[in-house]
Amino acid sequence: MFIKFTIFFVFLISFSSSQIFSQSDGMQTESVYDSVYAKKLGADDYGMKTYIMAFLRSGKVSSKDKEESQRLQMEHLNNIVRLAEEGVLVLAGPFMSSDQDIRGIYIFDVTTIEEAKKLTETDPAIQAGVLEMELIPWYGSAALVELNNIHKKIQKISITDQ
Repeated sequence: MFIKFTIFFVFLISFSSSQIFSQSDGMQTESVYDSVYAKKLGADDYGMKTYIMAFLRSGKVSSKDKEESQRLQMEHLNNIVRLAEEGVLVLAGPFMSSDQDIRGIYIFDVTTIEEAKKLTETDPAIQAGVLEMELIPWYGSAALVELNNIHKKIQKISITDQ
C-alpha cells in the first residue's frame, strides 16, 4: 500500500509541477505555427532546414601588394552582397581574430555541397587563392533566410561603401 501511495504521490507531484511550470511566465512557449510561412521558408516540422556552411580559411596565396589586397577585398565584399541579393547567401562574416586560420563563415541557402562550391568559385579571393572554403552541411532554423531582409532595415552603411 505504501508503494502504491508513493507512486501515486510522485505522479501527482510531477503532474502538478508540470502544470505550474507550463503556466508560469516565460516557461511555456505557445505555438503560433504558420504553415504558409513555414512552407515559404522551406521549414520542416521542427522549423528547421539544411544549409551549407562554409568556413573561409587562409589560402595558399598571400598578396604582399597592399593595393592588390584592397582590390581583392572589395571584390570579395561585392561578391558577398551579390550572393545575398540573389538569396543564396544567408549569412557572412569574418572572425574578429586575425591570427586564426579560419577567417570567416558563410551560410548558403542551398541543399548540396556542389551548389555551394559553384557559388564559392565566383569569389575573386577564392579564385586568387587568398581564401579557401571548407563546405559542410548544417541544420539550422529556417528563419535564417529572413536575416538579410532584417539586416537591410538596420544597416546604415553597406560593406561596399568604402
